[in-house]
Amino acid sequence: MTTAPARGTQPLLHQKGHEVQPFGTVKQLPIGLSHDARAYACQRLNRLLADTQMLYALYKKHHWLMRGPTFHQLHLLLDQHAERQLAIVDLLAERVQSLGGIAVGDPRHAAEMTRVPRPPDGAEEVPAMLSRLLEAHETILADARDAARRVADLGDDGSNDLIVSEVVRTGETQVWFLAEHLVDTPLTRV
Repeated sequence: MTTAPARGTQPLLHQKGHEVQPFGTVKQLPIGLSHDARAYACQRLNRLLADTQMLYALYKKHHWLMRGPTFHQLHLLLDQHAERQLAIVDLLAERVQSLGGIAVGDPRHAAEMTRVPRPPDGAEEVPAMLSRLLEAHETILADARDAARRVADLGDDGSNDLIVSEVVRTGETQVWFLAEHLVDTPLTRV
C-alpha cells in the first residue's frame, strides 16, 4: 500500500509566475537618489554587466584553448583574470538591484546587449586570442569611464565608485598583464 507523502514534505514543482518587475524599470527605494538617476545608472551598469559577462566567457574560452611554450603561465593567468571578472559581474548585478533595477542575468539576454564582438566558435592562434581580450577590455573601459562620469554628475557616488574602483582599475591592470605577452622578445637568447 502506497501512502501519500506528509503535507509539507512534497516540493511544489513546475511553478510558473508572472513577471513582477519588467527589465528596464526601477522600483522606488529610499536611498536619496532620484528615479531618473537610478534608472540611468541601471541602464549603464547593465550594459557594463552584459559586456563583463561576455569578457568572463571569453577569458574562460581562451583559458581552455591556450597552447604553446607559455601555455602554463597563460592558462593560469587567464583563469585568474576570469575569476576577477566573475566577481565584477556579481558586484555590478548587485548594484543594479540595490538601485531598484533588474540586473541582466540570462546569458542570452547579455549576448543581445553586449558590444563585445563574438569570437569564432573554434580556436585562434594565441596572439589573436590575447588581442581579442585586449579589444574587449578597451570596449568596456571606454564605456566605463563615460558611465562613471555621467553617474557622478547625477549624484550617484556609489555607482561611480564601483565603476572606477572595480571595472576600470581591474581592467587596466589586466590589460597591462595581457599586453606584455604580446611584446615580441626572444625566449632563449639576446
